[in-house]
Amino acid sequence: MGAVQPSGAELAGRAAELVPLLRANALGHEQNGRLHDRTVDALAEAGIFRMRVPARYGGYECDTSTLVDVGMHLGSGDGATSFTVALWWITSWLVGLFPDAVQEEVFATPDVRVCGTLGPTGTAQPCDGGVLVSGRWAFNSGAAHSRWKLLAAISMTAEGPAPIMALVPIDQVELLDDWHTSALQGTGSVTAVAEDVFVPHERVLAMGPVLQQQYASVHNRDLPMFRVPLIAAVTASSVGKVVGLAKAAHEDFCRRSSERGITYTDYTSQREAPLTHLQVAESALRIDEAEFHARRLASTVDEKGLLNAPWKLEERARVRVTMGRVCQLATDAVDTLSLASGGSSIHRAVPIQRIQRDLHAIGVHALNNPQVNLELYGRVLCGLEPNSPYV
Repeated sequence: MGAVQPSGAELAGRAAELVPLLRANALGHEQNGRLHDRTVDALAEAGIFRMRVPARYGGYECDTSTLVDVGMHLGSGDGATSFTVALWWITSWLVGLFPDAVQEEVFATPDVRVCGTLGPTGTAQPCDGGVLVSGRWAFNSGAAHSRWKLLAAISMTAEGPAPIMALVPIDQVELLDDWHTSALQGTGSVTAVAEDVFVPHERVLAMGPVLQQQYASVHNRDLPMFRVPLIAAVTASSVGKVVGLAKAAHEDFCRRSSERGITYTDYTSQREAPLTHLQVAESALRIDEAEFHARRLASTVDEKGLLNAPWKLEERARVRVTMGRVCQLATDAVDTLSLASGGSSIHRAVPIQRIQRDLHAIGVHALNNPQVNLELYGRVLCGLEPNSPYV
């Protein structure tokens, strides 16, 4: 039986109420290399983990426009938290592509969290009743607070090698303490290692059909949030946090500019300097543009899912280039503000330095890279085939 469905506005309000807690915990997340248990408990209490879960399992089946609203608030609180939540939204959606019996097993745990990545860096050998999976998978954000692990691997089939996704309980893989990074440290995106882990057939999903919107679930086929391509669902789940981070940097800069001067000048108040006016205006416009692109992306995904409308190749490529453009605009805005923030801004207690590092890390993610996505979109516009199956 489904849970009472809160409105998008109510969920956004709950997320906004979490911002002070997230900001208070942000430095601790970074220092400890994982989210604080109090943070995860507060997110669960607010219903954040149910937003991309089918209603029949107590989820809210939220559209991506709501994800953008909530993601912006979480991003304004803490980059590591918002990044990890977006990952958990994505993996919840991915579980919804598996056979319904698998979903019943995973979603039987309220507020269940699944870590994982789409890069097929493992191998899957067929065996009686399933496959034996071995390999190493980097970037498992939120692994410390996850119950399941989504593996991607290359399976040796009769037709040749083919990529698959597989679900295993998190205790069946080894988690390495190797997440020592310059940004997003609080995501705890450690490496997972497995050797000959048995995965039954029902928890294995071929990636080829998934990339063509051919999903294994029967009950989810008519739900709007599942009638979209994988990459469209992934990017629309992720884009809100980027805007939220940039907005937090703008807020932090404006607060500090009224409290400090510009060293080695006559300005005792930074906000009185014409240079500051130009910097603030330029960054604000870039953040506005980033939010416009983020909301248009989500609106497109939601509308097409609601209408069950087909996706053209150009539209699929535009999804990725839009994500890249949002990252570029947000990063450029924060770089401008960071340069104007003075030497005191490099202290760990000043949020803008952490926001800048987190945004740069998000921008080099393989699916977010602005230049890679720009080339992909340009190829499609020129009538060429994309050089990636991930569109």
